[in-house]
Amino acid sequence: MEAEGFWANPERARADVKRMKHARTIVDPLESLAKRFGDVDALVEMTAGLDDPDLEKELLTSLDAIARELENIEFRVMLGGEHDHRSCFLSVQAGAGGTEACDWASMLTRMYLRWCERNGYKVEEVDSTPGDEAGIRWITLQVTGDYAYGYLKAEIGVHRLVRISPFDANKRRHTSFAAVDVSPLFEDEEPTEIKDSDLEVDTMRSGGAGGQHVNKTESAIRIRHVPSGIVVKCQSQRSQHKNRALAMQLIAAKLAQIKEAERDSKVKQLYGEKGEISFGSQIRSYVLAPYQLVKDHRTNYDSTNPGAVLEGDIDGFMREYLRQRILKPKDSGKPAPAAMPDVD
Repeated sequence: MEAEGFWANPERARADVKRMKHARTIVDPLESLAKRFGDVDALVEMTAGLDDPDLEKELLTSLDAIARELENIEFRVMLGGEHDHRSCFLSVQAGAGGTEACDWASMLTRMYLRWCERNGYKVEEVDSTPGDEAGIRWITLQVTGDYAYGYLKAEIGVHRLVRISPFDANKRRHTSFAAVDVSPLFEDEEPTEIKDSDLEVDTMRSGGAGGQHVNKTESAIRIRHVPSGIVVKCQSQRSQHKNRALAMQLIAAKLAQIKEAERDSKVKQLYGEKGEISFGSQIRSYVLAPYQLVKDHRTNYDSTNPGAVLEGDIDGFMREYLRQRILKPKDSGKPAPAAMPDVD
């Protein structure tokens, strides 16, 4: 940054500063830990041969602090993927279950919005399709903040809800499904070249409640990337130019996700395992009746407080997924889910 001409290209300089800040989030904790180890070494030398309860207490306090820092660094290692530090796009799609599934998709969306609010992430809606009677059929959100992708990638898959339906006059128990997908956001650079000849672009009027610009100009845009079959639609911005730029970011994110999955030999894990959004394909079950339980079938981690989970308390599920993903051998396969009482 002190080099002559560093700020001559402001755009490149900002990108370099951003990379530097990311590097510091890795280096600074390690330097702090090294300093703590040095302090403990000095304290051990001081306490050697002494019967001083105060010094022993200080030593134990220092060791406890080191243990906590090591735990934090261990978790940071779990977020050490190539794109984990990035912001992301998060999509929720209703599956089998009709109106119930659309309502479940809106409940999941609310859960992620609460989690983002708890953790200081900025959220902006990119596109959404409402359900016929209630809820949403599809929604895509842009989640902006450090390590948003690293955390939220733990949510990729099919989520299953079991509850007494508020839409059933007979108060019967219903099962609903929704799928969650997460892709990294490339804000300062495109990870792969996208040729204009590979794109099919359609413009249309934005949906929504109306207003000065909405529904009056063809600002919404739908782009299909022909080689991959990826289709994205954006209508959240007021100008077609901004919607196109956002759509291109989303296509780039999905292409990078596929490329990363192929490189890591995990295409099936990221896409194939989601499969049909119905019975037998879920990664997590949220049971509200006849008992209260949220269980992740990949890790066997569970919570008996579904209310708190649906209010965004999902950090435990994320941490356990990331921990097992790192600690288990890559070729060991997905752990067999523990049996749950049949409530269907």
